[in-house]
Amino acid sequence: MAITIFQGRKSLIHFIIRMAKIYNNIQDIDFNLNDISSQQLPPKLFMVSPDHFTVEYVINPHMEGNVGKVDAKKAKEEWTEIKDTYENAGLSVDVVQGESGLPDMVFCANQSLPILDDNGKKHVMMSIMNSEHRSDEVPYIEQYYRQQGYVIHHFPEDQISDFEGMGDAIWVNGKRIIFGGYGYRSSLEAYDIIVEKFDIPVVALKLTTEDFYHLDTCFCSLNENSVLIYPKAFTEEGLEIINHLFENVYEVPDHEARHLFACNATCPDGKNVVIQRGCSQTNSMLSDAGFTIHEVETQEYIKSGGSVFCMKMMVW
Repeated sequence: MAITIFQGRKSLIHFIIRMAKIYNNIQDIDFNLNDISSQQLPPKLFMVSPDHFTVEYVINPHMEGNVGKVDAKKAKEEWTEIKDTYENAGLSVDVVQGESGLPDMVFCANQSLPILDDNGKKHVMMSIMNSEHRSDEVPYIEQYYRQQGYVIHHFPEDQISDFEGMGDAIWVNGKRIIFGGYGYRSSLEAYDIIVEKFDIPVVALKLTTEDFYHLDTCFCSLNENSVLIYPKAFTEEGLEIINHLFENVYEVPDHEARHLFACNATCPDGKNVVIQRGCSQTNSMLSDAGFTIHEVETQEYIKSGGSVFCMKMMVW
């Protein structure tokens, strides 16, 4: 822990604390988000083309009953609408080619965690996928990062059983701190390595509901002070931490969280929210708070357990 002290005109001392540890209980929270150093928002993103997207197996509850039921034409239209939405908002979109035999590769939030270090150098931690059905996706995504000049890092597989990238490890928009989900697809121990290697604090949140198996299904960082959550996906301790750290906590109703994946929205610039069409109560809350809503359709992807956030990766 490094502490920088600033002396004000009235001899007031303000502490900016930089923590490099995992926080997973409320007693350890000795900071607020304003204490955390700022971080440049990623200026672009990549998506994986949906050419081979379908539901071929069941590895989460949302896939139950949907094997073979994806409409490929609709899926391509939905993917294109999302891509167009980002581009219309001024974001550059790279496209990585999807691979035959890897139908879930389109959910490209899962295979990696990009990191910008203090000197502006680009790094990426590559994932260890929880399901063998998805493990072969990782090398293809790694190729993209190599082409973009990232330093590639891998977890020691003899120590870490699984870690699914930004499906669980989510940056607070504009801040150098990660909120990390664990319990279904990512190991708590993975965050120890991230903390040690990159000197980044992690707030660890245990997930409790199988339908919400990734943090990105129940937690959406909006800006430095605001978050969108589905409260029933967390322990009481986790909820206490979230409410303690964020000034504005917007709670999504059950139907919109569970069936419309409202918390799998994304807010790439702290102002514009891209979200599944039909989340009326959530959209009303966010609009009243000053966010601009962009509704898109992801129903074909919800059949596989993913939506807007899952289908892109913000990168530097």
